[in-house]
Amino acid sequence: MTLPLFSPGEDPGPSFFGLLAHLGLESPGPQAPMGPPGVTHGTTVLAIRYVDGVVMAGDRRATTGNLISHRSMEKVFPADNTSGVAIAGAAGPAMEMVCLFQLQLEHYEKVEGNPLSLDGKANQLSQMLRSHLPAAMQGLAVLPIFAGYDERVQTGRLFQFDVTGGRYEERAHAAVGSGSLHATTVMKIRHHDDLDREGAVDIAVEALFQAADEDTATGGPDPIRGIYPVVAAITADGYERLPDDEVAARTDALLRRIGGGEAT
Repeated sequence: MTLPLFSPGEDPGPSFFGLLAHLGLESPGPQAPMGPPGVTHGTTVLAIRYVDGVVMAGDRRATTGNLISHRSMEKVFPADNTSGVAIAGAAGPAMEMVCLFQLQLEHYEKVEGNPLSLDGKANQLSQMLRSHLPAAMQGLAVLPIFAGYDERVQTGRLFQFDVTGGRYEERAHAAVGSGSLHATTVMKIRHHDDLDREGAVDIAVEALFQAADEDTATGGPDPIRGIYPVVAAITADGYERLPDDEVAARTDALLRRIGGGEAT
C-alpha cells in the first residue's frame, strides 16, 4: 500500500478528517468517551454550610446506563467523628475509596494520637483521587464532596474535587453528580449566611427533589417504599445522620407546599 500524494492545492493539511473527506471516505467524527458497560453509577450529592456546621445529603438512586440498578444506595458516609464524605460517579471504586479513606484517617489518629487536621484530610482524599486518575480516564470516575467541622476555626467547611485530584474549598454549598446543576440552582437561591440546621435540611431536601424532577438519574422521594434522601449534619458535636422519620416529615412538608396543601 502506498501513501496518497497531493499537489499543493489539494493538500488536506494536518487534519486526519480532512484527509478522509478528500479521499471520499466516511469520517467517523469525534466520539464521546464511553466507560465500560454495566458500571453502576451514583448520582447527586450535595453539602450546605450553615451557622453551626455543614449538612450533607444524597439521593438514593444508582443507575446502570438507562436502567435503575438500586433504589436505596447510600452515598453519604462519616469519614471520622467530625467529617463526612459524599460520593458520585462509578459506585464500585467510590465505595472502595470511602472505606480506604476511613481506614487511613483512623490509622493516622491511632498512630499519632491526634486526628488529622481538616485540611490534611481533604489533601489525603485529593491524593487518592489523583492516584485513581488512570481508572477515571477509562470511564470509572469518582467525584466526592468532603465536609467537616474545623475545631481550630470553629466553623464548618466543605471541599469539592475534580478527577485529577484538584481540591476546591467552597464557601456556601457544593453539589456533584448528574443532577448537580438543578440542585445548585436551588441552593444558590435559598442559601443565606444566617441559615440554621432546620433551614439547611429543608434546602437540601428541596434541592434533591428538584434535581430528581429534572434529571432521570437522580432518585426522588419514594413514600410507597419508604425511601428518602440520606441527610447528615456535622457540627462541633460530631457527625450525625438524621433519622429517616425526620427526613420523611420534611419531605412531606415540601410536597404539601409544592402541591398547594396536599402531599402527593
